[in-house]
Amino acid sequence: MPFRLQQSPGLAYLGLTLTTLFWAGNAVVARSVVDTIPPVSLAFWRWVLALVILLPIGLPGIRRHWTVILANWRPLLVLAVFSVSCFNTLLYQAAITTTVLNITLVNSTVPVVVALMAWLLLGDRMRSPQVLGIALALLGMLVIIGRGELATFRRLDFQPGDLWMVAAVLCWALFSVLLRRHQIPLPAFTFLTVQVAMGTLVLLPLYLVDALMLSGGFSLTPAVVPPLLYVAIFPGILAYAFWNHGVHQVGPSRSAMFMYLNPVFAAVLAGLFLDERLSLFHLAGGLLILAGLFLATRSRPAPRPTP
Repeated sequence: MPFRLQQSPGLAYLGLTLTTLFWAGNAVVARSVVDTIPPVSLAFWRWVLALVILLPIGLPGIRRHWTVILANWRPLLVLAVFSVSCFNTLLYQAAITTTVLNITLVNSTVPVVVALMAWLLLGDRMRSPQVLGIALALLGMLVIIGRGELATFRRLDFQPGDLWMVAAVLCWALFSVLLRRHQIPLPAFTFLTVQVAMGTLVLLPLYLVDALMLSGGFSLTPAVVPPLLYVAIFPGILAYAFWNHGVHQVGPSRSAMFMYLNPVFAAVLAGLFLDERLSLFHLAGGLLILAGLFLATRSRPAPRPTP
């Protein structure tokens, strides 16, 4: 990366804490603007703004590594589709019909879904605690999307937003597993810039179809500028930088533990700004997910961040 934060474990822990706070804020913002900014528009303009900020810093790295980018453009494009194009678009779509708490709790299962897909697609070996952890976390996810009622599954009466969020988690897990498979030799900041550029280009036709034929887009007013800037800068660029700095300073295992803060921050922020309240099924599902995360990730590498 073209800049370095001070080499301090304390600053690394602060950055990791802020990262999870920014991720929780991403879901809160998405939920708060569902009546103002359509999901595809929010995702597209988030990445356009992020790209405008990234390009002046990232272009030198792109020029230096242009041959590597050209040689790996196909896997880079696939990775960009699953991460930049799909993940946040699905998350923002989920925010229309589900709560911030559901979004962040389902999203918290990313590490265990990554572990499961790595076993299925890459043949990773899993120990008994990891298997138990995956089972507990997935059970927690089912408790949340079923709202604690078995009748929900018998009637197939799910909230559409919960299913959109499950799709988002699957996309990020596929991205993480494919990233391990391809291991493209690019510096982190160059990789991020290329991913954002490619993912934004993929989103462009979807955005145009949605804005012109489906949702009608949105009006650029002073009220929509702060949420757009927030999702571009904080959960997008800064969370990525802080996460990578934290992993470098304190290691992947300790960094992964900070993911447990995401639903905690989400519960506080959603209560403050959206008047969402915890239900018993949130607590039950959340405890199962956190127990599963502890078992499944305590000896596994940390995944890339989920902005």
